Amino acid sequence: MVVAGYVDTSSAVDGNFLIKCLESCTQFLKTYCLTMALRQRLYLVLLCITVIGSLFKELLPLPDSYLNNKRNFLNVYFVKVAWAWTFWLLLPFIAITTFYLTRNQKEVLRRLSTLLIGTIIWYVCTRFFMFIENLTGSCYTSEALQDLKEEHENKKACVMGGGVWYGFDISGHSFLLPYCILMIVEETAVVHELKLQKNQYIHIIVSALFVALGILALIWVWMFFCTAIYFHDIYQKLFGTAFGLLAWYGTYQAWYLHPISPGRPPQGSYLKSKQHSYRL
Repeated sequence: MVVAGYVDTSSAVDGNFLIKCLESCTQFLKTYCLTMALRQRLYLVLLCITVIGSLFKELLPLPDSYLNNKRNFLNVYFVKVAWAWTFWLLLPFIAITTFYLTRNQKEVLRRLSTLLIGTIIWYVCTRFFMFIENLTGSCYTSEALQDLKEEHENKKACVMGGGVWYGFDISGHSFLLPYCILMIVEETAVVHELKLQKNQYIHIIVSALFVALGILALIWVWMFFCTAIYFHDIYQKLFGTAFGLLAWYGTYQAWYLHPISPGRPPQGSYLKSKQHSYRL
């Protein structure tokens, strides 16, 4: 902006500052968080969090705090809609990175189908958990679990009737959060294949999405840790985590390796076979 010979460079300076911050965050995540080494061991880290956190809860239970309040900010606005956050951030990231690495629209649609598969897995598993809880549970008049209210045959009817349903409640958070974490780490690995020119808008968009996904993954890890040390019993969390890990292994480590599948994110060998050498 020019006013009476004065050039206002504040907006340009602010823009450059934000871009530099974005660059720093991107480099930090690539170097220390979303790395190849982490991808290979992350499932073990998540399993250890469940086991150690659960043992800690059983042997040395912590006093109530903001973290185990189900109405806390992260739980209400993030964890309750964890799949929605993961879905809508991965959607543009997968579409943009896949297109610029392959220049193939069909490949973009093929890779985006991973989100459809993930949605199906999320829906089927959560419904299955509800089925198990209804199958194994009973309705009681209070949390003391003394007097049965036999007229209610499922959790919904029990709660609506003022009762307390007690059954084997497989932890949905212990299932979904590890699955989302592993999916984000798998999909963002593609940044190691990108050769981005820093003066293009596409670089800023991809970097912003990458940083947002990295922050989201860190939030999921933190909330997964809080679940381990505060909620459910050890078996409910182990079953939940097992479903999450199996969902990841069955897709990214097994099915997605085959030609008839959504496939894994484009890697160096794939790009060489297609003879692509694009710079963004």
